Amino acid sequence: MTIIDAHMHCWSPAAPGHAWPTAELPALHRDFGIDDLAVAAGEAPPAGVVLVQAQPNDAGTDWLLALAAREALVLGVVGWVDLADAAAPGRIAALANDPKLRGVRPMLQGIADTDWLLRDDLAPAIAALIEHGLRLDALVQPRHLPMLARFADRWPELPVVIDHAAKPGTAHGGLDPWRAEIAALAARGLWCKLSGLRTEQPPGEDADALAPYVDHLVATFGERLMWGSDWPVLTLSGDGYGQWLAVADRLAGLDGAARARLFAGSASEFYGLRGAA
Repeated sequence: MTIIDAHMHCWSPAAPGHAWPTAELPALHRDFGIDDLAVAAGEAPPAGVVLVQAQPNDAGTDWLLALAAREALVLGVVGWVDLADAAAPGRIAALANDPKLRGVRPMLQGIADTDWLLRDDLAPAIAALIEHGLRLDALVQPRHLPMLARFADRWPELPVVIDHAAKPGTAHGGLDPWRAEIAALAARGLWCKLSGLRTEQPPGEDADALAPYVDHLVATFGERLMWGSDWPVLTLSGDGYGQWLAVADRLAGLDGAARARLFAGSASEFYGLRGAA
């Protein structure tokens, strides 16, 4: 099976702009590069990856793009831009000149104002994303889903993917209202990543507890659902790369073309990845 990992990270604590993870998270506070991913993936190596920002600054994005230029495995990069900055449209235009820059990700989960993305002063930056053919990764929590519906209605031309299925922690109140709110976004044509779910579970909870969440995502997003490892953050759950891949494959219960779509085709189409199978 061809695998395109729609969501993984690289970082170096010594790199310009590195802000997270800090030394208070020793399991992740070290260099993680493409060679480390190859070791972690073992017998399930991806044919390509989408490298997603973890640093909320321009220096971190520049570092990722320099890394991607050296690594053929990196098919796309999702960077960071300060969308509230008056200079954001120019920055977006400059970044769009790099063929591997496929989208941006504001770190909405860390912003106290749930409705921040709806601010009028962000409109020039959002319009620039559309003008330059870029995408938006929505790093959100369940509290953001009604807002994201309003955002999608306001900007229907902007392709949006929901990272980590909006992090529906199985320890925090179960399926509802997440189930109805994320289905409303699927109905609006948004995309979604089957990623990051294991680290949202309580420590020691079996992966099978995710079955109703995965079932719902498969049913509602269909061909607009893509698999991502969220490596190396994934390792905080105790799972390895191959373990999460196998769990997602088993819980999704797909075969043939639908399975190939989940693990490669969806990411390739959404991000417009060059060189992807």
